[in-house]
Amino acid sequence: MLWQMDAARRRATLLWQFAEATRASHGCTPDDYQGLHRWSVSERGAFWSAVWDFCGVIGDKGERLVVDADLMPGARFLPDATLNFAENLLRRDGTTDAIVFRDEAGTRRRWSWDELRQMVSRLQQALLGLGIGAGDRVAGMLPNMPETVAMMLATASIGAVWSSCSPDFGPRGVLDRFSQIGPKLFVTVDGYHYNGKVIDIGATIAEVSATLAPARTVVIDLLGRAADSVARIDGAVTLEALLAPYPPRPVHFTRLPFSHPLFILFSSGTTGKPKCIVHSAGGTLLQHLKEHRLHCDVHDSDRVFYFTTCGWMMWNWLASALGCGATLCLYDGSPFHPEPTALFDYAEAERFTLFGTSARYLDSVRKLELKPRDTHDLASVRAILSTGSPLAADCFDYVYSNVKADVHLASISGGTDIVSSFVLGVPTLPVWRGEIQAPGLGLAVDVFDEAGQPMSEGKGELVCRAPFPSMPLGFWNDPDGARYRAAYFSRFDGVWAHGDYAERTVHRGIMIHGRSDATLNPGGVRIGTAEIYAVVEELPEIDSSLCIGQEWDNDTRVVLFVRLVPGAVLDDALKLRIRNAIRSGASPRHVPAKLIAVADLPRTRSGKLTELAVRDVVHGRPVRNVEGLANPEALKLFENLSELTT
Repeated sequence: MLWQMDAARRRATLLWQFAEATRASHGCTPDDYQGLHRWSVSERGAFWSAVWDFCGVIGDKGERLVVDADLMPGARFLPDATLNFAENLLRRDGTTDAIVFRDEAGTRRRWSWDELRQMVSRLQQALLGLGIGAGDRVAGMLPNMPETVAMMLATASIGAVWSSCSPDFGPRGVLDRFSQIGPKLFVTVDGYHYNGKVIDIGATIAEVSATLAPARTVVIDLLGRAADSVARIDGAVTLEALLAPYPPRPVHFTRLPFSHPLFILFSSGTTGKPKCIVHSAGGTLLQHLKEHRLHCDVHDSDRVFYFTTCGWMMWNWLASALGCGATLCLYDGSPFHPEPTALFDYAEAERFTLFGTSARYLDSVRKLELKPRDTHDLASVRAILSTGSPLAADCFDYVYSNVKADVHLASISGGTDIVSSFVLGVPTLPVWRGEIQAPGLGLAVDVFDEAGQPMSEGKGELVCRAPFPSMPLGFWNDPDGARYRAAYFSRFDGVWAHGDYAERTVHRGIMIHGRSDATLNPGGVRIGTAEIYAVVEELPEIDSSLCIGQEWDNDTRVVLFVRLVPGAVLDDALKLRIRNAIRSGASPRHVPAKLIAVADLPRTRSGKLTELAVRDVVHGRPVRNVEGLANPEALKLFENLSELTT
């Protein structure tokens, strides 16, 4: 056990207060998280109604709590409710910070709640002036900046549907996403900064706009080149020109049904054209408020940061923290530029209370041997969140030894599919090394074996046995729901199969061992790739690693690719150390048959390793939708490797 909140602080958490407020319904003490969770799953209608009340959702809840409660898919939560997502996020006003922004180029900006409202008002008027209304799509290829949040809120305020990606996508990657949803408005920037470079995207804007042919393209002037982009596109305008006719006025919020579409998010697209996943306003709002308030203990006026791009669902999650009255702390650019301490500098200066990032980032700063505990004042930080991939046990050690000893470290796991988490942190529970603390409230998370039976121990499929509000409404352009059902319900009838290879712990937590479709099966024994990475990446010579199963001699053999730190060499001595470490740290079954050094490893744009793409290259199969990768050129490193022919 690495950390546990003291009793006085536990009683001050919003989770404790919620458990006290609903105690008559579930009958357990506030420190009995398992009892609270059982009630939240068995009485789902009552639980989500209580979340609505406790979080002060603005709207009309209606009488019915849930219809067809056991249908999955098919259940409908709060079917009579009406609300507006943006109204719930813009619940505050005044001159205190609503959004703080930094980028790697040195830009510093602040918007008060009043200034945010004024921008949303002007954007709302502009959208209506373009004839955009409820159900229409607005697509943004934008950095993580204040205008992006405002555009999303203006879109939601009139019942239109928001979808976004980051500006580092190439034309094909953008079109593979946005061309499926037919946006009426395309909003972008003229370029962006990354790792000390200025990247002009004028050619991408022109190609995307010409193909999408939206009613209007709007270009935000970030590099001073927006006029050049606008001149190349018929009917395009700068954001400044779009807003010029519209002075601020009170924002009007259109209240719509609970299940009205809010976001279209996209899968990574590494196994084919990205899936267009449609999420509801009510389901997203309730799930995010529950996670922010109860699982992350976000209070009014807290300062919430998550390192993310607008192509990752964590951006949507971050933006929702406005609904708690919290200040959003946004960052755009490389987290290591201009200095490796960039994010910790930001955390100290702006007094973050929640510091969110990826497991990859924490592993990188560990290997850089940064010790922000000694160099930065992080007294304000109460919680550190990590997602994107499993957080290795040694990274837990690193955080408590070198970042902050008294902090709630929450490894979380869920995805774009549910725009939230299945398993995550619980502030009133202890943190155990290498473990995710618990399933989220209201989510009937379980681990199934191959036959669809619950497992009390061992590794199997992460599933959810009962409906929940943030399940997708479906996929765009999937009128009969066939693709949606095939994606999540074809494995186990009436049960959501998430695609993660997971294990329950003795502490009632969860460990994620990688994606189910990337698990290895040598000799018929299933092995999670994360188990190998956790051991190998503790070695100082290893920057990162990627493991696949190669079809060989009527079986599968384990192949491990390693990216070395500068100056390291994969000689026989290092190979022996790697194999011995895996044998002792995991098992003899995990030891790779082949160990190969490569210059780079392919990742998605949210930083996840792409085992499936490498497996396809190794087996001579085409890789579908390489535009879903941040560095597709790395795939060439795995073509026709002589080491894999013997």
